[in-house]
Amino acid sequence: MNELQPRYEVTRKDLTKDKALKIGAVSLPIILPLIPAIIFFVLAIVGSPIWILPLVLSVIGGFIVGLVASAGLMMHRSKWLKDLRERLAIDGIKANEVQWFMHELTGAEKRSLKEIETKNLLLGDAYRETLAARLTSTRIAKSVKQEMMLVNRRLGKLKYARTENIENFQKELDEDLKKLNRIRAEAEEMLTESENRLMMIERAAKHGTNFSETELALKKLSAQSQQLPLALESAKMEEEIRKQLEAESK
Repeated sequence: MNELQPRYEVTRKDLTKDKALKIGAVSLPIILPLIPAIIFFVLAIVGSPIWILPLVLSVIGGFIVGLVASAGLMMHRSKWLKDLRERLAIDGIKANEVQWFMHELTGAEKRSLKEIETKNLLLGDAYRETLAARLTSTRIAKSVKQEMMLVNRRLGKLKYARTENIENFQKELDEDLKKLNRIRAEAEEMLTESENRLMMIERAAKHGTNFSETELALKKLSAQSQQLPLALESAKMEEEIRKQLEAESK
């Protein structure tokens, strides 16, 4: 039986690793050919021109090896970042975590965030908070869709299964579908609210509107962004338990 995962916070180790992977991916195509090139260059000066050919070959070979190593680091960083984002999003994305999900923002959202934070820090914080809610609701809607497809697939298989508790399993899966439908509806509602709130903040930043009237709505979005992921994880956990019970019954 799995338990809901505790809140994950980005550590200094995570920040250091991310920086090291980025620097490594950029610098390896330069460093790897540079070191042997320096060695052969010195040998060519103090020794014989015969070292010029190894110099050229070392530069070319080092650059190719550097590119391959750089690609490997980039792939490793991409996988590591994906795992990190999943841990961060497990109970809802927070405003200070939006930086890790920048690739999931639209071009317009990125531009608006930069402009608003430059003009007004308060509105910038509110915009980040709402972006976090938008990202959370989008991820939940996508995850719920996948879970519903799995449940429907299992329901289809049960039609041809011959087990003693098949009716109970069908009822339990039907309950799962109801829960997932409710979570999906709440996620879509939160997505609509967050998108509307983003437009309100953009207008407030553009026209200098007082933003105090939206504080309550932002708190509501923040609360939803924390509750929905936990509800989805609970539904997933129940489904895993159900799979174990079904496997044991067979």
